[in-house]
Amino acid sequence: MRKFWLLCGALLLAACSSAADPAQNVVRYLQARANADAAGMRALTCAAREAEVDRLAQSFAGRDAKLENVQCTFDAASATAACSGSIVASYGAERQSFPVGKYTLVQEDGVWRVCGETR
Repeated sequence: MRKFWLLCGALLLAACSSAADPAQNVVRYLQARANADAAGMRALTCAAREAEVDRLAQSFAGRDAKLENVQCTFDAASATAACSGSIVASYGAERQSFPVGKYTLVQEDGVWRVCGETR
C-alpha cells in the first residue's frame, strides 16, 4: 500500500511540475490548436484573448495538422516564450508548414496562459 501512495505522490508532483512550466503550456496550447481543440486552447489562453479561440481552433480543423519539432523556451524577464518548429497541415494532397514563433504569456489563476503572438 505504501508503494501505491508513493507512486500517486510522484505522479501528482510530475503533473504539477509540468503544468507550472510556461514553455510546456505554450506547447500544449499549440498542440490543442493543431488538434482544433477549442476547449484545450481556452484552458491555456488569457482572458483578454478568449474571443479569438474558436476562430484560431478552426484554422486547422480537418487538416490533419501535427506539431513538427516544436520546442519552446520561456524568458521570465519578458514573460515570453520563443518557440521553434512548425505546425504541418494538409491542404488537399499538399502539406504546408506554418512556423511557430514567440508568444506573450500572463499568469492568471496560477496558470501561465498564452496571450498572443509577438514579433
